[in-house]
Amino acid sequence: MMKKSFVSGVAAVLLSSFALTSCDTPTGYGAGWGAATGALIGAAATGTGEGAAIGAGIGAATGALIGASVEADQYGYYRGRPVDDYPWAEPAERRGFVYSPYRPHNIVDVRGIPHGALVRDPSTGGIFRKP
Repeated sequence: MMKKSFVSGVAAVLLSSFALTSCDTPTGYGAGWGAATGALIGAAATGTGEGAAIGAGIGAATGALIGASVEADQYGYYRGRPVDDYPWAEPAERRGFVYSPYRPHNIVDVRGIPHGALVRDPSTGGIFRKP
């Protein structure tokens, strides 16, 4: 009876981990999937609730590490270089428009974008700063 209640407890903890909003990050997803997979493997390998719990712990830790590295990679991808590394656009004759610093120096509509903000040139994909 003790064995069944322990396995049920582990299953309840795993189920609740998928319901929590902290799993909305790559680290959370990795920990959740790692815990579930580790619990299944631990239970299958040992046939006990203790094996499932140990597997869940090891899987959660491993999944969180993998998820954290994915999250760090995405952060670097989305964040990119420091803002000072991007070139400034040149103001065009018409207010709210600038010349892109990238060839062929198209005119880009930057109305409503704050001074110094990063803007993507829609024709070249280059990122520049709004004067």
